[in-house]
Amino acid sequence: MFDFNYYTPTKVVFGKNTETKVADLIKEFGGTKVLIHYGGGSVVRSGLLKRVTDSLDEAGISYVTLGGAVPNPHLSLVYEGIELCKKENVDFLLGVGGGSAIDSAKAIGYGVANEGDVWDFYDYKRQAKGCLPLGVILTIAATGSEMSDSSVITKEEGLVKRGYSSDYSRPKFAIMNPELTMTLPDYQTACGCTDIMMHTMERYFTQGGNMEITDALAEGLLRTVKKNAVILRDDPKNYDARAEVMWAGSLAHNGLTGCGNDGGDWMTHKLEHELGGLYDVAHGAGLAAVWGSWARYVYKDILPRFKKFAINVMDVKEEGTDEEIALKGIEAMEDFYRSINMPTNLRELGVTATEEDLVLMAKKCAIGVGGQMGSAKVLDEEAMLSIYRASM
Repeated sequence: MFDFNYYTPTKVVFGKNTETKVADLIKEFGGTKVLIHYGGGSVVRSGLLKRVTDSLDEAGISYVTLGGAVPNPHLSLVYEGIELCKKENVDFLLGVGGGSAIDSAKAIGYGVANEGDVWDFYDYKRQAKGCLPLGVILTIAATGSEMSDSSVITKEEGLVKRGYSSDYSRPKFAIMNPELTMTLPDYQTACGCTDIMMHTMERYFTQGGNMEITDALAEGLLRTVKKNAVILRDDPKNYDARAEVMWAGSLAHNGLTGCGNDGGDWMTHKLEHELGGLYDVAHGAGLAAVWGSWARYVYKDILPRFKKFAINVMDVKEEGTDEEIALKGIEAMEDFYRSINMPTNLRELGVTATEEDLVLMAKKCAIGVGGQMGSAKVLDEEAMLSIYRASM
């Protein structure tokens, strides 16, 4: 195992009707003027936004609102939020929604607390020195942004999607009511389950530092999400399954399943970021579409991990060579994706990429990671292009 730091300062308030506690939590963490940032759609239609504003009104907390957060959240809306916060003297952010609204709120927080262009942080030109404090009311179990240090933003000019991580942006509190996820379309629920599992697998498929207890936590989380994703496919209103998936989403990305290892691989996410930037696909679906091609490209370099995954997570029988078991595990994972209507290649994702598109994505991905990246196997631009081609 490797040495590690584990830092999870977010206060979690989990359960039915917990959104009614939002005003007390904002006061607890010193908020006096709040920007409520959300997407729209179900947050408004369900009455959640009104319940939140009514709660703040009753508590005497001033607020302004900014809707419009979209999947693969846009830098232009971040700029709008920064200006609004400065104009209104906002001192606390409240992200209401899923990862898009939360990530956008984090970026707004960076922009308010730091001078200069906020995109510099996502473009790896400098490091943030602070972030406006924020809280979260989660409506989609997927990204884990409600407890993580990370956020992902898309710059419309050039269609560049980049992530940035800093402990400054970890939410002060996260309100999690599984009932709030029941209005999600089945496709979005499946995308969320895929993203949760991928956050865990990115930390699982590493070359070194793995701990038995961390592996057991990761494998248990993966089995739990796999089981409950199928339950939700058939019974979308199942509260217990919603609760299992929601809590798994937080644990998958708050650092717990990476304790003791080398920090994770993350190349599946980096490959998907270029898909999301260029084609604006749903993040979870994009991950599923490229994972099998990535796995087949790297598995021989980390064969014991793939064998262990196949047996402990995918229930593959320990029969045949290690390579045969590993490949059966990859195939079983793809079968699972199909069972919840997730794609396993770019064509199933609805992407008809030209060779020029694949070359462009590989080039942008290599630039985004500084030339090469990976733990299971270090990938350069040529390797990235090979994976994109295989995923067609």
